[in-house]
Amino acid sequence: MSETTTRTTNSEYERTGERATEQSDEQEVCPECGGPLVTDEERGETVCQHCGLVVEENEIDHGPEWRAFNAGEKDRKSRVGAPTTTMMHDKGLSTNIGWQNKDAYGKSLSSSQREKMQRLRTWNERFRTRDSKERNLKQALGEIDRMASALGLPENVRETASVIYRRALQEDLLPGRSIEGVATAALYAAARQASVPRSLDEMTTVSRVDKTELTRTYRYIVRELDLEIKPAEPESYVPRFVSDLDLSDEVERTARRLIEAARADGVLSGKSPVGIAAAAIYAAALLSNERVTQSDVSEVADISEVTIRNRYKELLDAEGARNVPA
Repeated sequence: MSETTTRTTNSEYERTGERATEQSDEQEVCPECGGPLVTDEERGETVCQHCGLVVEENEIDHGPEWRAFNAGEKDRKSRVGAPTTTMMHDKGLSTNIGWQNKDAYGKSLSSSQREKMQRLRTWNERFRTRDSKERNLKQALGEIDRMASALGLPENVRETASVIYRRALQEDLLPGRSIEGVATAALYAAARQASVPRSLDEMTTVSRVDKTELTRTYRYIVRELDLEIKPAEPESYVPRFVSDLDLSDEVERTARRLIEAARADGVLSGKSPVGIAAAAIYAAALLSNERVTQSDVSEVADISEVTIRNRYKELLDAEGARNVPA
């Protein structure tokens, strides 16, 4: 490049910079009176302090959508990207390459590009699980999410179960026990802590371990992690059973009253809370003149009809309603 061309290019850059500076200066002062401009963030406007001229309006607010009233609240609410979650082995901090073989415009990738993306997915997956503990955790959290979905458990139960499993893995409680067994026990404990318990039979139905292994692992986890879990109350099963049987609110209220009467009479001691809840709903349906069979209740509660009949008589004796048909 010649010296003349270089001088010409430099002079063009200088003129461009001068024009940009002039435009910047013009934006900082009022075009009418030359007064200073201020930005009104609430209205999204830029106005002159002297004459009140609105220079710009409908400006984009680049700030957060939340409000904070102190420094602690600001630190707690501030974030970048998606929130972290304990339901993923890396807490959602790593990247994930999607399975769609399409570009940003929605067009399909060529065969060579698809092969390249598949290799990238493979290596990305290997980097996300770098050691055996991370692979263990990823498998367990997948199991917890699968079982929780099958049982209809809410998000907070899944989060709690993930925390319990992480603690068990951190304290080296897994040797000698299966990943599925500890994951099922963690989910069972989390459901009871959140007062949305599921019976052992329900847990066994969706789990890959049997009832014996589940109960043994559950007791071990609770004891070693020192978890505070209250005994399951029959009332916690009533709303779900009533909803599954499509019964009225009156049946639910009557069932709760029967359970309370049985508790006062000492009938609940040593009895399965699922059996008590099922029998109370059956008795409450008869008292409310709503049609439901022992077979229907047995299928929903996953308990035998013999148990329902035995608990049914005990509840009616405690309530004093002996004139209800058996």
